[in-house]
Amino acid sequence: MQIVLPPEVEALVQRQLISGKYNSAIEVILAGVKLLEQQQDIYQGRLQELQQDALIGWEASQRGEVVDGATAMAQIRVNMRSRYNSSEA
Repeated sequence: MQIVLPPEVEALVQRQLISGKYNSAIEVILAGVKLLEQQQDIYQGRLQELQQDALIGWEASQRGEVVDGATAMAQIRVNMRSRYNSSEA
């Protein structure tokens, strides 16, 4: 496979080679591909977590375990303030 890189990407590859971090352009490209794979793995993991959370919420709502929006948002704010304040300590 032959790939033609846009000038800005080619310049990025050249900067990485000049920095001495990589010995060849293919090493730079492979590092970028690895980062892309890691990003996709993180995205897929987060998506699965969100889907699980949504299922838990749906099941709770089916059991009648629901809270109105204003109450839920107030509780979220309290939790966020608590986390923020504990991280400053």
